[in-house]
Amino acid sequence: MNLLIKVVSNLRQQLLNYLIYPAKLKMAAGKAQIGKPAPDFTAKAVMPDGQFSDLKLSSYRGKYVVFFFYPLDFTFVCPTEIIAFSDAADDFKKIGCEVIAASVDSHFSHFAWVNMPRKQGGLGTMKIPMVSDTRRTISTDYGVLKEDEGIAYRGLFIIDDKGILRQITINDLPVGRSVEETLRLVQAFQFTDKHGEVCPAGWKPGSDTIKPDVQKSKDFFSKQ
Repeated sequence: MNLLIKVVSNLRQQLLNYLIYPAKLKMAAGKAQIGKPAPDFTAKAVMPDGQFSDLKLSSYRGKYVVFFFYPLDFTFVCPTEIIAFSDAADDFKKIGCEVIAASVDSHFSHFAWVNMPRKQGGLGTMKIPMVSDTRRTISTDYGVLKEDEGIAYRGLFIIDDKGILRQITINDLPVGRSVEETLRLVQAFQFTDKHGEVCPAGWKPGSDTIKPDVQKSKDFFSKQ
């Protein structure tokens, strides 16, 4: 137990150093491109039932996927994001979307973090799989690897039901992401897929959309 506490303390101090003394951004180029197939992978993951399993991205074909990277286990901002996405997993499932988290930590590290109580900085029970990218191949392919430190930036990717990348955001280490905005974006892409209309800024389900036609678009703008 003392060894685990020491390891966790060291990891936290390392990330704190990154936050206070950020190095010059240096990222892997990556293969991920909007409108192109998301780079496929198979990797060890801790599944929602607490078991280890090989997770293959392409096995999620037919559903939307929110795939997000975080820097390290046992850190500060990361658990707030992961817990928020896990708590919202059912909301994503209701619209045919799965959420997957990933970092460069081992699946054993993920397992230890999941089994640590939330009040002690752990994750507790998860509703989303946590992928292990110890070889850094996935984070490299997705262009989020911070090469000088060997950790991933906060990259988030929305992949549609055909396996095509529809949205990419990459945050620097200190700032977490919005689950609500991610859910809104998935809903917006699904709406455009189904109806062929486009969604204006801040669109939410039930709001007006725009017909992508010079004349018909006036129906929307005349109401503004």
